[in-house]
Amino acid sequence: MGTVFLATQVSLDRKVALKTLSPEFAKKQDFVKRFLREARSMARLQHPNVVQVYAADSASGVNYAAIEFIDGRSMQGWMNELKQLNVGDALHVTLVCADALKHAHDQNMIHRDIKPDNILVTSKGVVKVADFGLAKAIDEDVSMTQSGTGLGTPLYMAPEQARNAKHVDKRTDIYALGSTLYYFLTGKLPFTGENTLELIVAKEKGTFTHAKKLNPQIPERLDLMIDKMLMKDPNHRYSDCGEIIRDLGGLGVANPALTFIETAGGETPVISSAVAAASSVGAARMQSTRGPGAALTQAGKQPPAGGRLSSAEDAARAAAKTPVSNKTWFVQHKGPDGRVVITKMSTAEIMAGIKSESLDAAAKAKDTPNGSFMPLAQYSEFVTLSSNRAVKMQAEARSRKTKDMYDKLDREDQRRKRWRWLGKLVGNVKSLIIFLIYLAVLIGLCFGGWMAFTHMDWIKERLSGGH
Repeated sequence: MGTVFLATQVSLDRKVALKTLSPEFAKKQDFVKRFLREARSMARLQHPNVVQVYAADSASGVNYAAIEFIDGRSMQGWMNELKQLNVGDALHVTLVCADALKHAHDQNMIHRDIKPDNILVTSKGVVKVADFGLAKAIDEDVSMTQSGTGLGTPLYMAPEQARNAKHVDKRTDIYALGSTLYYFLTGKLPFTGENTLELIVAKEKGTFTHAKKLNPQIPERLDLMIDKMLMKDPNHRYSDCGEIIRDLGGLGVANPALTFIETAGGETPVISSAVAAASSVGAARMQSTRGPGAALTQAGKQPPAGGRLSSAEDAARAAAKTPVSNKTWFVQHKGPDGRVVITKMSTAEIMAGIKSESLDAAAKAKDTPNGSFMPLAQYSEFVTLSSNRAVKMQAEARSRKTKDMYDKLDREDQRRKRWRWLGKLVGNVKSLIIFLIYLAVLIGLCFGGWMAFTHMDWIKERLSGGH
């Protein structure tokens, strides 16, 4: 297939590019059918972050598809120049791609060839997923896809796609998107090999260097998300792109616009609506876990206009400047013996209790004798400290979970090593027994030969019939 760029304008002032099937392939009806099928598949997708197909037809023996012309370059081109992206930009591109893929998956379409070359960025910083040329309807007849033919690009391809391209689903795109995100953040691929066979074998094993080990700037939660996207078993991956958007957006660190794009005239790069939507979902999730009034965390950002706080650190600084009231509170909390008690405490005493963690996380308070007890995070005086403590507890819980997981893996490895040692011991004992048997036979033969030699005269006499 080839691509010819046209200078002509079409309706809505859009430039188009003409993608044609080469004359060699145009002689083969199977290729023509596949080309038109792919064009029709792409035309079904109407999304601001998907390269649009306007028309597909044949004229004078030329089979063509008129597609949206992108004034920009691919992410592979940017990676060749930048070598590695910062976390905010990498998440921006990934979230946009995940949103585009979700749209395709909702149309029962899968891409099957997600990679940096197929992710384009316009001159204004708009990310677009291109080349749904390998896309197919999940429920359509796949007779045109040969069994055992993976198509796609092996470097980013999921292992099940390499085995059989007929048995793929949206989790295949999720694997490729995870490989692409890994590459954006580290400048390296999770799996490599001297040839395609070695590469596929490495993916089947599923062992790779954690992204955070190659780039310490990667948050631990993001590292675990990448691991989940790259699970060799599709059942252990994210089940759909909506989950990816929710979790990546929940980190709150995606840049609203790409920082490596310099637009003409110094204009601000386009802010992605997909990233903004994902960030708002993340904000809602974090608010529900931190309590009302908690601010989103995004390191390195200045407080926006209007005095609103943009991060927990900003909130902490603002709280530090706020005078502590002398209000008396009725606090419901667990005493040293574990029983629930009610204690009168000042604002400063409650704040000190939260900081020292002498007050349990479930402690509640009210500022009047007849009021209702409410969680400390519901009060503006304690929201920042309570939120910070909640974040710390969540981080510790994740750390314990990760440690437990690695401890379990270590125990399993030690158990396998013991069984290997026992098996080796049994093998050695078996070899020793066989050796002793051979040695006994050899000694018996040698002893018999020696006896025959030393009693040769007697043997001859007996054989000659002498008495």
